[in-house]
Amino acid sequence: MPTTTQTTVPILDVEDLDVTFATETGAVPAVRGVSLQVRPGETLALVGESGSGKSTIALAAMGLLAPNATPSGRATVGGTDVVGASEPSLAALRGRTVSMVFQEPATALDPLTRIGAQIAEVIRNHRRVTAADAAREAVDLLRRVGIPDPEQRASAFPFQLSGGQRQRVVIAMAIANEPRLLIADEPTTALDVTVQAEILELLRRLAVDTGTGVLLVTHNMGVVADFADRVAVMLQGEIVETGSVEEVLLRPEHEYTKRLLAAVPRLLVADPDRPAPVPDDPSTVGRDGTPPVVDLRDVGVAFGRGRRAVQALAGVDIRVHAGETVGLVGESGSGKSTAARVALGLVLPTSGTVALFGQDLRRTRGRARRALQGGIGVVLQDPVASLDARMAVGECIAEPLRVHRRGMGGAERDRLVAEALDAVRLPRALAGRAPRELSGGQRQRVSLARALVLGPKLLVADEPTSALDVSVQEAVLEVITDLQHDLGFACLFVSHDLAVVQHFAARVVVMRGGRIEEQGPTGRTLLHPETDYTRRLLAAVPVPDPVLQRRRRSERQAALAAGSGGPVPGERA
Repeated sequence: MPTTTQTTVPILDVEDLDVTFATETGAVPAVRGVSLQVRPGETLALVGESGSGKSTIALAAMGLLAPNATPSGRATVGGTDVVGASEPSLAALRGRTVSMVFQEPATALDPLTRIGAQIAEVIRNHRRVTAADAAREAVDLLRRVGIPDPEQRASAFPFQLSGGQRQRVVIAMAIANEPRLLIADEPTTALDVTVQAEILELLRRLAVDTGTGVLLVTHNMGVVADFADRVAVMLQGEIVETGSVEEVLLRPEHEYTKRLLAAVPRLLVADPDRPAPVPDDPSTVGRDGTPPVVDLRDVGVAFGRGRRAVQALAGVDIRVHAGETVGLVGESGSGKSTAARVALGLVLPTSGTVALFGQDLRRTRGRARRALQGGIGVVLQDPVASLDARMAVGECIAEPLRVHRRGMGGAERDRLVAEALDAVRLPRALAGRAPRELSGGQRQRVSLARALVLGPKLLVADEPTSALDVSVQEAVLEVITDLQHDLGFACLFVSHDLAVVQHFAARVVVMRGGRIEEQGPTGRTLLHPETDYTRRLLAAVPVPDPVLQRRRRSERQAALAAGSGGPVPGERA
């Protein structure tokens, strides 16, 4: 993306911005003395850990700070200072001069209103056009952001679209009135790598074609390398380093920036000039006659009946042995989560067999089934949704004990809860706190403690780190690895982050359209993939090196234009 000249008047100009939040315990400074600029056609990435003030700056630029926030300083958008501006002035600014793309499209879209009507409403809120013209514009916008069959999709509800399509709809709404500034707050966090690459290409074309300035808030350094012109690194409400994307990512000066980059998992791809040695096959695990902890054989799952039946899985074979980590990867809709739910006993297969701990699930009922499921721990992507906000942390962790060990006394439960907190490296004092009082990384560790409090033989982790900062992600994975070494449980790890899977899993299963595309030792499968599909997945993963990423993007686009997976660009092992 070409960088604009320094003489261009900034579309966003923030100078000496402070934001303080009033809380029950006193004033809490969130942003301190921040100054930054975004010029037309330029992308500035704000990076840093949770709580660093990134999203607060984005919300301040939109005039959307919470009522308990007190801003000072200056934040000018298109010549209007939003600090202290009246609500009518801000309403005229939003959607027309500045728009925002949020991390979770499900919360940004009205589930009861059709897609076309939601886009048309945004148009008519800012321009005097007829309902018919707004509806036609809505269809054109859906076509522009790459939604297939836009006329048909305009009449669909949000739940009828995939996650990537919903994010495209949110972008269509954001650009409906051709804003001069687009604020993107973690716009690709929940998307698989191929959809992420498509969304970034869409935003890149928008910035180049229309001269829209972009303020990108993200913790994904690969996305920064792929999309940003400049980078500002935030720590505890302050900008500690700023510069071009090449300067900050390749030649960082501040120690915090260096630590942040060191925590980024980097996808390795074999050097074609010097083939890397293939690691030993870890599938020898369990060849001593011990049955797999999880054994899916020729499993098929169909939802619905007759012509409306959807084949979610077909002919799936997955085995996980004690002490082994197997990664499930693939795009959204590939069947990863369905396979995990089958392993949990939450979805019964329509064909094939499923055995847990050597016992056929079809032949277990009642108490025997509960005993099997009591040997499984589950960690989900969103700890906020998986922890009951009405319970204290200690109660959340103790809940599985109440369900599966009903005769256990309170003192024994408290002891196991305290040991679980110790195991995930959290202070025991947090047992009395509410989940909302914890950081994202702490909440995910609480979820892990709850999953392990029963001493399970199997841990199923479904996207457990996708919403976490890189340093917090590294810490959570380190805790899981250490606990697995100590306790010997098997782990079925579902993720769209191939770099994390490469560093964390011994074996990998690549899924596509409900079937297994290929599987094997992680080193061999991800360094020397056998199928075009796996090569395309690998090529879509952004790496935190802007020079290398530009080359990877060009090679990927050339391969897509040629209609094949093409070579797999990447870092050399």
